[in-house]
Amino acid sequence: MSDTNTIGLTKADYAGDSKSTLCLGCGHDQITREIIQAVFLAGVDPYNVVKTSGIGCSSKTPAYFVGNGYGINSVHGRMPSIATGANMANKNLVTIGVSGDGDTASIGIGQFMHAVRRNTNMVYIVENNGVYGLTKGQFSATSEKGSRKKGGDTNDYSDIDLCKLAVELGCGFVARSFSGDQKQMTSLIRAAINHKGLAFIDCISPCVTFNNLPDSTKGFDWLREHNVKLHELGFVPEYDAEKVEQLPGGSVTVDMPDGSLIRLSALSDDPTVYDPTDIAAARKQLEKDRVDQAHVYTGLIYVDPASQALDDTMRLPDVPLCQLGEAELRPSREQFDGLLAGFR
Repeated sequence: MSDTNTIGLTKADYAGDSKSTLCLGCGHDQITREIIQAVFLAGVDPYNVVKTSGIGCSSKTPAYFVGNGYGINSVHGRMPSIATGANMANKNLVTIGVSGDGDTASIGIGQFMHAVRRNTNMVYIVENNGVYGLTKGQFSATSEKGSRKKGGDTNDYSDIDLCKLAVELGCGFVARSFSGDQKQMTSLIRAAINHKGLAFIDCISPCVTFNNLPDSTKGFDWLREHNVKLHELGFVPEYDAEKVEQLPGGSVTVDMPDGSLIRLSALSDDPTVYDPTDIAAARKQLEKDRVDQAHVYTGLIYVDPASQALDDTMRLPDVPLCQLGEAELRPSREQFDGLLAGFR
């Protein structure tokens, strides 16, 4: 691989402004490395990136990638609103929102649901470890019933499956991954960047301090032994599309609106290819994931290439709102009178 990407930048150009202060071995730091790899390979202009986060260990992540981007740390659970505002002001920016399972599945669940409903054009990554790591390891809403933590406590409540919720709310890109699977995670992020609309990735990210017991379903050892990939996933950008060769049998290609491709290949022990464009299959797979306590299934769960993003729904002009001048934004007296008449 070349030391520079399609816009002539090196991977170092996508590093953050500071070193991580997270616990050594934290899954969140692995996700940071995968984001850096993905935006580097995608040839994203660092000055064209907006990074948003809420509160929690995950909220630190945007400080560790794309230091030349715009970083906004919001209050607890309100990351989607900040991301939506930035995206509406300048729809040409690449918006990457990083949240935690507490930040999204508890205090921010209403914000999450409405961001999905509006279909804000952004990459929404949840760093999911099943605990509140910043406040000493209480169970979060994504922790499975019966889970134990190092202190010996057992979770008595059912979990919220964010992927299942996203599918039911109409999200056009839903995926689940594991922070320890760099290849899969990087491909998913690249595909998410090129998706038009909200692209949601629930990434299981083990907390090495509070939730990494051998039998923890969100621990490194358990995930390595029980992770079942729905498919091998590769992302092919638009400028390489003509080089794609369809593999003989057992593969499917999903066309993206911008000309890029997502290529899915059946695994050797899987006689069929999982079709991520089939919403009924996605629902069935997520239900299987819920019932099958012995495995966790990862990959691209559902994608709708025809997804209509919020900026299209709002019929925003080609020129970003933040670049319009007074002449374009200020209505004439006749237009203003017409607006007032509509409220009478």
